[in-house]
Amino acid sequence: MARTPRSSPVAPALDRVIHEPIRLGIISALAVNASLSFNELKQRLDTTDGNVSVHARKLEDAGFLSCHKGYEGRVPRTEYKLTASGRRAMERYFAQMTALIEAARAK
Repeated sequence: MARTPRSSPVAPALDRVIHEPIRLGIISALAVNASLSFNELKQRLDTTDGNVSVHARKLEDAGFLSCHKGYEGRVPRTEYKLTASGRRAMERYFAQMTALIEAARAK
């Protein structure tokens, strides 16, 4: 007996910039904090300097983060903030993921 394919909702195209564990962690951490330093992100995400640096740069290049480099005394400090564009992208991403989860639960 031949199977008739069921119609299924097409999965939305997820934002590839955000849909990566470290970048999603950075975006999520900054969504609930006004700003975080490089070291704070590194500790919260339990990752390496290189990972924070590379992934924060990708988010910054996409316009999702702002980065301010300065000094506290003589110690360099890098501070990140979520931009308005980054917040909108995060909200779109979460809405898409919620729709996917709801569709999966409905099956």
